[in-house]
Amino acid sequence: MNSPIVSSPKPITLIGGAQVAHSLLTEALKYGADVVCADGGADTALRAGLNPVAVIGDMDSVSGAAKDAYRDVLHEIAEQDSTDFDKALRNIDAPLIVGVGFLGQRLDHAMAALHVLQKYDRPVVLLGEDDLAFVVPGQITMTVPVGLRISLMPLAAPVVTTQGLRWEVTEATMSMRDFIGSSNEAAAQVVTIKATPGLAVIMPPEALRAVVAALTGVVPAQ
Repeated sequence: MNSPIVSSPKPITLIGGAQVAHSLLTEALKYGADVVCADGGADTALRAGLNPVAVIGDMDSVSGAAKDAYRDVLHEIAEQDSTDFDKALRNIDAPLIVGVGFLGQRLDHAMAALHVLQKYDRPVVLLGEDDLAFVVPGQITMTVPVGLRISLMPLAAPVVTTQGLRWEVTEATMSMRDFIGSSNEAAAQVVTIKATPGLAVIMPPEALRAVVAALTGVVPAQ
């Protein structure tokens, strides 16, 4: 296996090609000050005046201006069998990745990002203006406000058990065809979700701090 392009002991903000609000980018950078761009995300970085440590992708969506500005950190991967998000994830080794520019705007792009997310057993959170999403790494325990929206969306056929939700799930097999858990919510401040591989959790973006703490074991500074 080849060494990753980016190996860091610190969290990374990964910028995708979809439009990213300045406020959203600012929030992500609180968790990952070092930036990696997936293909067209380089143009978002350029507009924001950022200096990414790497730009990874097939380079079919990067402007000439961004290519010129970041020519020393461009890493072109020409194959077309995977998305730029996939190319970036498999080439980043970091304790946490917060991705922006992957949710919202186009449903097919968001679904493709979730498809990729389930392939990697590592702390990755996708942050959008209306939602954040991550895949449960076996088990996760979060401290959240009572009433917070917590949707359980199966990407495969995970067996799921929860504690602390309004509508509990107990050793149930979930699937997009038969059983999903949209618009569930926290009934207690401590919520535990246990799942075999393939369960995405979708929550409001303001839950980012709680999710990062639960995934990494480190409580982020305010």
